[in-house]
Amino acid sequence: MTDRPGTPRSRRERPAKPALSREGIVAAAVAILRAEGLQKVTMRRLAQQLDTGPASLYVYVRNTAELHAAVLDELLGTVGPAPAEGSWRERLERVLTAYTAMLFEHPSLARSALTARPSGPHYLDLIETLLALLDEGGVPPAQAAWGVDLLLQHATATAAEHAAGEASEEDWDALRGAVHGASEHTHPHIAALAGPLLGGAPQDRLSWGLRTLIAGIEGAPHPADLEAGPAPH
Repeated sequence: MTDRPGTPRSRRERPAKPALSREGIVAAAVAILRAEGLQKVTMRRLAQQLDTGPASLYVYVRNTAELHAAVLDELLGTVGPAPAEGSWRERLERVLTAYTAMLFEHPSLARSALTARPSGPHYLDLIETLLALLDEGGVPPAQAAWGVDLLLQHATATAAEHAAGEASEEDWDALRGAVHGASEHTHPHIAALAGPLLGGAPQDRLSWGLRTLIAGIEGAPHPADLEAGPAPH
């Protein structure tokens, strides 16, 4: 079939590209993360994925660090709200465990999360959830504010340390050999506690660490007391 006379023909060989947006850029970055890992989430790779130039992306994202923080914030949306059942301590631990599990799925993102500074809506939702649970437990506001930072640091560091593929079996074998081979004469405490030092499943150690931190935050002094220093005798 031929075109009718006078019918204009498009010279475009492919459909028009969708307009760039921050939401679309972050969604594309998350897709690259899931398929190729965080190390591939760069401005150049993202521009290739979106069929544009890297310079166009800087209108929406200042740099790679901000891009990674935006990716982290997007994935925080999968953590979900606090469960309805259980005590406030149990629900707080479950939220933090879900956050850690999300990072376990993306080992490279777990490392980046140690220094990332997300500021998106999902991060704010997570902080609000943690503060609300601490408030429900009667933790004073100042202790809760600083305590949230400690809880997230512990959860993030645990994911970064134990995520699959972070350390080779040779590295672990070397550590086990050093700890279990410690002399009771030069390192008596290590020799006595060699088993517990490296024992326990990661999930159990995470749970114990979170419960210890939560208990400590409940009984911690007010931050202003810490700033004031010891009282004069």
